[in-house]
Amino acid sequence: MEQRPLGKTGAEVGVIGLGTWQLGGDWGDVDEDTAAEVLDAALDAGVTLLDTADVYGDGRSEERIRKALAPRADRPFVATKAGRRADPFEAAQYTPENLRAWVDRSRRNLGVDTLDLVQLHCPPTAVYSDQHVFDTLDGFVADGSIAAYGVSVETVAEGLTALQHEGVATIQVILNIFRRKPLEELLPAAAAAGVGVLARVPLASGLLTGKYDESTTFPADDHRNFNRNGEAFDVGETFAGVPFDVGVAAAREVAEIAGDAVPTAAFALRWVIDQPGVTTVIPGARNVTQVRGNVAAATMAPLSGSQLADLERVYDERIRAHVHDRW
Repeated sequence: MEQRPLGKTGAEVGVIGLGTWQLGGDWGDVDEDTAAEVLDAALDAGVTLLDTADVYGDGRSEERIRKALAPRADRPFVATKAGRRADPFEAAQYTPENLRAWVDRSRRNLGVDTLDLVQLHCPPTAVYSDQHVFDTLDGFVADGSIAAYGVSVETVAEGLTALQHEGVATIQVILNIFRRKPLEELLPAAAAAGVGVLARVPLASGLLTGKYDESTTFPADDHRNFNRNGEAFDVGETFAGVPFDVGVAAAREVAEIAGDAVPTAAFALRWVIDQPGVTTVIPGARNVTQVRGNVAAATMAPLSGSQLADLERVYDERIRAHVHDRW
């Protein structure tokens, strides 16, 4: 698999990683054995970056990663996230004491002394401008609790604010065929600053697999059910903020552009990989088949000029009005 430098972390990672939100919760039930199979399949296929968070299943995702890595000699790069445990969820909660508690909890969950990367997990917008927060993170790097830190953002504006802090090594942002705004300013600015980019929600919560239709339903404990209108967290995290029916219709066009010879999901992931400035795309997976399908995108040829033009047309005609100015 092609390897790329991950910003200021000093690590090189594969262009396809594994997001592990599904292995913690909010995507329906994934049992212990299936989670282990998913992690093993990803690592065996050459995935070298795992992305998790302390709130995925209240730490379940981190703990499952620890168990999967225990018997392995070669350890992948593990990026976790912190800050969504704040209660109440407000900027005042991002104190040195709370940040320390969150980081130490993840160190225990993952079974390591030093976390490879801690990302502020889509905190309140004011946090990105709070130098005290970044000073605290600098202190954690100095004492060896973390090797590097970054941010996960909801909006382009938050990402541009975060880039003003010298210590930020990475930015994680939603980027997919249906969410293109980061291409305009954020990715070029990150590249100029030497900051790595992790592209999340690359399949728009499954829309870009091309497998859903207007009658598709999801379990009660799946965010594609309970967060359809942003009831639990930012609606942009569910179907990339695209209304479901709109997304289903647009995804049909994407599947037609991809053609019968290429799985729509791999086609959509290849689009992300080829965007200038992207380090790694981090699709999730609920089973081994999905893992292998995702990894296959790493060896696909780039999309053709006509395909790229057709995808841009679909975005402009169907999607732009719903998402472009919101995030």
